Amino acid sequence: MRMTKLWQKGTQSDKRVEEYTVGDDWILDRELVKYDCLGSIAHAKMLRKIGVLTDTELDRLVTVLQEIIDQGGLEILPEQEDCHTAIENHLTGKLGKVGEKIHTARSRNDQVLTALRLYYLHKIGDCRDASNIFISELRRLSDRDGDTPMPGYTHMRKAMPSSVALWSEAFIESMEDNLVLLTSSEKLMDQSPLGTAAGYGVPLKIDRKLMSNELGFSRIQNNPIYAQMSRGKFEVTLLHALGQMMFDINKLASDLILFSMPEFGFFSLPEELCTGSSIMPQKKNPDVLEIMRGKYHTVKGCEQEVSGVIADLGSGFHRDLQLTKGPTMRGIDVTVRSLEMASLVVSKTLVNRESCREAMTDELYATERAYNLVKEGVPFREAYRRIAEKLREKGS
Repeated sequence: MRMTKLWQKGTQSDKRVEEYTVGDDWILDRELVKYDCLGSIAHAKMLRKIGVLTDTELDRLVTVLQEIIDQGGLEILPEQEDCHTAIENHLTGKLGKVGEKIHTARSRNDQVLTALRLYYLHKIGDCRDASNIFISELRRLSDRDGDTPMPGYTHMRKAMPSSVALWSEAFIESMEDNLVLLTSSEKLMDQSPLGTAAGYGVPLKIDRKLMSNELGFSRIQNNPIYAQMSRGKFEVTLLHALGQMMFDINKLASDLILFSMPEFGFFSLPEELCTGSSIMPQKKNPDVLEIMRGKYHTVKGCEQEVSGVIADLGSGFHRDLQLTKGPTMRGIDVTVRSLEMASLVVSKTLVNRESCREAMTDELYATERAYNLVKEGVPFREAYRRIAEKLREKGS
């Protein structure tokens, strides 16, 4: 099979420039092969409608594209740069001139946008599923041990009475808000860029609605320039939503690390979730929680990386936008895996009811005592001072 780049016109690039500009795109695009084939199938059906393809040519193209999907992908070579080139080379090698027709009325720019949107929509579904499982595990913890009292803290000092239910349900409510953010990013992604070409359309009367419907998008992204401008912008929105999920995982991990210390003992982690030390035989380290805590910064770093790439660019397409793909994929993967780990940890966490109750010391009820005086008609500030004075006397 003859290997060609889609943009080659008889000249040869410096190999060093080629390797530098391609980067790891040919590796990342292994994830996009299925979605690029789906986009090509929808595109081929549109080309049949406008008379570029015959029924027979359409059937042959769809058959080969579906074969690629069914076999789980296609090898992409570094010199092919991306999945688009690998797939078109494969079609041309199998079908000859029929394969060469597939790129009519499109550019790699709208092609990759379409594949990425389909990929992101699928991954958003994975994030939602993992989030719902995490929420379910938190709810099980609350149902099982929620009536157990535990100290509430402000400034890392005992403040007021709390409970396992109050603590765990705080994360449930926050995660539910995070899903609202995820849905907002999903709505942005759920619009078809296919047919916008390189950002200025094509001089053919094409049916973008047909392609959008075939791919299951809710609507068309109308302005072709904006289609290119939205690359990176939509990814930042998604990564921000994922970052909020990771923020909660970070905070949950921090709490569990603290509250499972022997000095607190509110929670216990089973041996299978912990690691040991190569020198200290007694150690039972919460490494999984520490990695979960740290991974928040990984995802926020991905968001910052994409934000940095898209800043200072004029309208239209720029090759810089290629650099948004890796950090977005990485941020998604880290978030899904962290949600899975958070669900596992919560499902295995044990509540030490006796330790929690023993920690419910007298000062936690100071605010309640002040309000008991308020109920008797004492002004709040006076009640506040009376209780504070009693605590000082007790302390001395």
